[in-house]
Amino acid sequence: MPQYYVNDRAQANGDHEVHKYGCIWLAKVTSKTYLGTYESCHGAVQKAKTFYSTADGCAYCCPACHKK
Repeated sequence: MPQYYVNDRAQANGDHEVHKYGCIWLAKVTSKTYLGTYESCHGAVQKAKTFYSTADGCAYCCPACHKK
């Protein structure tokens, strides 16, 4: 199962992006919190929302959980 992380620094729009291990954007994140392993991004985003209410999936690695 994939491992997920949430960016501890909010984007300009206030969202804290959730990334799957191996995402090209995760490599650029300097401060992140490990969320655990999940079958899909939905569980990871739900966990991330316990830290940051504005958590959202990365458009690149978690498109099913990225709000449009």
